Amino acid sequence: MQISKNALNWFEIPVSNFDRARDFYSHILHVDITEMNIGADRLGLFPYDAENGGIGGAIVQGPDFIPSQRGCLIYLHGGNDLTEVLARVPDAGGCIEKEKHAVSEDQPDLGYIAIFRDSEGNRIGLHSPA
Repeated sequence: MQISKNALNWFEIPVSNFDRARDFYSHILHVDITEMNIGADRLGLFPYDAENGGIGGAIVQGPDFIPSQRGCLIYLHGGNDLTEVLARVPDAGGCIEKEKHAVSEDQPDLGYIAIFRDSEGNRIGLHSPA
């Protein structure tokens, strides 16, 4: 098997209230989320650069998508300094679980992370270089 450039190819964040979740992520990330339907599933696509190998993902509402704090933990790009995104989480209906902190004190070039709970109850991480 050929080794992929990225470990992640696509991600889906389960939501129970699509409109609330779209408003939440649009607010904290300052992005437009494009809606589409695939079968019984309603998807909200995060913007990404597909033409240049960017990795995409979506919020998804459907019969097999159940939000949880116990599933996989993904880290969204938090811009140059995730403090700005993190500051918008409470106003959008989420809560901060772990404030911004260095990935490793021994390796500062790894950047910073934080974890929040979104409007649907999912645990989501943020990562930034500063």
